[in-house]
Amino acid sequence: MLLLLLAAFSSLQSSTLANGAEQVPTTLVKHLLDRGGYAVQKHGHVIAAHNLHEMFVPASVIKIATGLAALRILGPDYRFETHFFMDSDQNLYIRGHGDPFLISEEVAEIVKKLKSLGCETINNIYTDDTTLAIGGSADGGGSSENPYDAQNSGLAVNFNTVNIEKDGDGKIRSAEEQTPTLELMEELAADLAPGVHRVNITRKTEDGNEIIGRYTGELFRAFQKQENIAGNGVIAFRAVPADLSPFYIHHSSKTLEDIIAPLMLYSNNFIANQLFLAVGAAQYDYPATWGKSMRAMAGFLHQEFNLPAKEIEIIEGSGLSRKNRVSPYAMIQLLESFKPYSHLLPEENGKFVKSGTLKGVYAYAGYLKANERLDSFVILLNQEKNNRDQILQLLEEVYRSSRGKE
Repeated sequence: MLLLLLAAFSSLQSSTLANGAEQVPTTLVKHLLDRGGYAVQKHGHVIAAHNLHEMFVPASVIKIATGLAALRILGPDYRFETHFFMDSDQNLYIRGHGDPFLISEEVAEIVKKLKSLGCETINNIYTDDTTLAIGGSADGGGSSENPYDAQNSGLAVNFNTVNIEKDGDGKIRSAEEQTPTLELMEELAADLAPGVHRVNITRKTEDGNEIIGRYTGELFRAFQKQENIAGNGVIAFRAVPADLSPFYIHHSSKTLEDIIAPLMLYSNNFIANQLFLAVGAAQYDYPATWGKSMRAMAGFLHQEFNLPAKEIEIIEGSGLSRKNRVSPYAMIQLLESFKPYSHLLPEENGKFVKSGTLKGVYAYAGYLKANERLDSFVILLNQEKNNRDQILQLLEEVYRSSRGKE
């Protein structure tokens, strides 16, 4: 059937595509598309479109909008900061600023740096995440053990997930070489079957701030011991006293551009919303909130692209929320501006493609290639059938067989 449709498109090319943005006849794709829209550009002109200005739930393709806003507002060379303070009792305070890549390898290097700066003792470890005031998970997020449901935070390590190995005798250890085995792992693994599990540490909790702070503190404590830095004490949340000056300000080893490539490849919801919240804080100052980020994103879309709420509305930056809405037209505008960063999207079969999937939502957005030129496309399906691959193949044939407008 698909081959017949491709042949039909070829025969209709002169009558359908010669008019530039005229819609591809619905009859050719009606068995594939129950509810959805798409658009394909060539030489800067839409050559095929359906429901161009109707908004749909985009799922994870909205990460392109989040990434673009972060690149424009924060800058591709932006590096997240984490601030460290020491009081007179040799207690360490850690204030996060939302670094999404504060991973074990980075923490190990930070502790070495603290030691090199003269930190000889660390007693209590106090974590401070007051730079974010978000009141819980993003809209659409859940409390499952799956990493995609990990809660956002101003101070978080390892994406608020932990990789645990549990053997047949119930013995627990870290499942990754770079992360020490922590006391928290024993508790998180209590109800897990034998095997290797990457677990969302905020699962089964209404407010994950306490366990997030504990995880962060335990990881820093473990590397403190590895570096033979003296001291011991409690791990607790406490805001940094106003009279303390930073002992050390750590700038992430990764630039924003370094962060966006894995964000797109692994479609990491935690990273996406850390960027979303950072954009809000950059525009409206700390503490970051969902509301500030929504305002910042709406302002960016209006000022940069003249896109109104009837074309795009973003509630959170990962695509988890079904309240996110975007039209094919709006998505094409964003893709055109994202072209300098197209290499940050996954590449498949000569195309740059970001996918998005929720139950009843199947989307693709990215770029087709012709003679080293990139042309934008988007497919947004809000239907039971996942026909995005067939529709993409069909639209790619239209693209290849059309010369477009020069």
